[in-house]
Amino acid sequence: MSSPILPSALDARTQAFPILTAAQIDRVRPGSKPRSVHRDEILFEPGDTNVPFFVLLSGTMVIVQPDLVGERTVATHGPGEFTGEMPMISGRRALVRGRVVEPGEFLELSADGLRSLVAKDAELSEIFMRAFILRRLQLINSGQGNVILMGSRHSANTLRLREFLSRNEHPYTYVDLDTDKTSQELLDRFEVTLNEIPVLVCNARSVMRNPSMQELADCLGLNTGVDESQLRDLIIVGAGPSGLAAAVYAASEGLNVLVIEGTTPGGQAGSSSKIENYLGFPLGLSGQELVARAIAQTEKFGAKMMVAHSVAHLECGKHPYKVVLDNGNKIAGRAVVIATGAQYNKPAIANLEKFENQGVYYGATYMESQLCEDEDLIVVGGGNSAGQAAVFLSQSAGKVHMLVRGSRLSDSMSRYLIQRIEENPGIEVHFKTEIVTLDGDAHLEHVTWQDKASGETSSREIRHVFIMAGASPGTDWLRGCVAMDPKGFILTGRDLDAATEGHAWKLARAPQMLETSLPGVFAVGDVRAGNVKRVASAVGEGAIAVHLVHRALAEL
Repeated sequence: MSSPILPSALDARTQAFPILTAAQIDRVRPGSKPRSVHRDEILFEPGDTNVPFFVLLSGTMVIVQPDLVGERTVATHGPGEFTGEMPMISGRRALVRGRVVEPGEFLELSADGLRSLVAKDAELSEIFMRAFILRRLQLINSGQGNVILMGSRHSANTLRLREFLSRNEHPYTYVDLDTDKTSQELLDRFEVTLNEIPVLVCNARSVMRNPSMQELADCLGLNTGVDESQLRDLIIVGAGPSGLAAAVYAASEGLNVLVIEGTTPGGQAGSSSKIENYLGFPLGLSGQELVARAIAQTEKFGAKMMVAHSVAHLECGKHPYKVVLDNGNKIAGRAVVIATGAQYNKPAIANLEKFENQGVYYGATYMESQLCEDEDLIVVGGGNSAGQAAVFLSQSAGKVHMLVRGSRLSDSMSRYLIQRIEENPGIEVHFKTEIVTLDGDAHLEHVTWQDKASGETSSREIRHVFIMAGASPGTDWLRGCVAMDPKGFILTGRDLDAATEGHAWKLARAPQMLETSLPGVFAVGDVRAGNVKRVASAVGEGAIAVHLVHRALAEL
């Protein structure tokens, strides 16, 4: 008689739903309380915040996802297993319902107690974090979220909301109205117009027509764990690689940290299809993978993140400084790190805005690549981001035309990318070439470009253009507070010797390396004058900034 096959410790199912040993459970007991549970008892519901963490000593419970027609089973927990996924750490609203099916005894640990346990117990921290991340991925891959998004691949607003949900790692179910005629008929019956698409069902209750990202974030409760009345040790504006690195190091060193991101975490790096020269990842990783791991770390160490709210102004006249949000609310911080990055420049092309997300894109992720399979497309730019996009898109596109203003790639692109492009028959590079016209009705249909050396123009039936050409900082909200160079990049450290009048350094000590003309305010990453445009450099600056923040805080 053969022995039963035991699950491997490396199996994804085992790692997502591990069974704790008796010794591990004993380490959970001190901060928890025993709880007797009964059949059909509901322990938490979708939308609940600060949901307790449960370890099952006996009995059984199911995790289900309510939807418009009932429930979908997500998981079943038995003795030795535990509940929870990423909102357990971040303090955001739960996505699922927990219901007891067999009575028993549970250990109940508060959300704060769990965060404290994770901070001090390395083994349990690894077990819980790995399980939480894998469970969130399971929800994403199976579409078992609390959002149903009905939209069209030809709708710019559909793409906008799908990117927001994906880059915030929020699971959702997508209904493509171009192929699902039943859903389209339903919307027609309720007289939903083209301008009101996409339609989004949130928490199986709220129905929103073409909501803003802020409205969606509020409905999902993405910012419910943020107390705006707190005085923070450090406010980080921007959640690209530099901002997230600063958050990880600052929170891990005990600072009270808030990260504010105007759109979605990741910045330009978050839209990179594959980063191959980042230390420690010889096979490369996508920008989204890097950002997702960084966010998990920030939440693990207790940093808070606010998304879909931009900073409109910095009140810098007195300490503590206050960041003024787009809704007028003010949040005070003893120190500030500016990590807002830079945005791709928009070429001076007529009709450009008309076709944004309707054939013109500023990022090349898997989502955009699905829109242009087997079609010819254009990538504008000659830097690393453009090169990464061209190589990635060439895997599924018909032909990739790279339009480069300069006469070669080597001025701004890594050698490994140049070699990939030169050896790729699916990529054709056009030097000293720029787009002159974009044409189409609701969606981009034709593109005309010009060779500036010869004056010759070419017109092609192309429906997709990816623009990654140059970048400018969005620093208008800092005018009057910090010194900048003529292009709006923030001056720091020794570069402040060239600061404009009105921003003279006011302390006896010299400004620190990444410190702006405003003591206790630092700039890192692409927003800083003289930055090195590499992801590793941005991460390094974010980490270094925290060391300098400690020095500045010690002076107060």
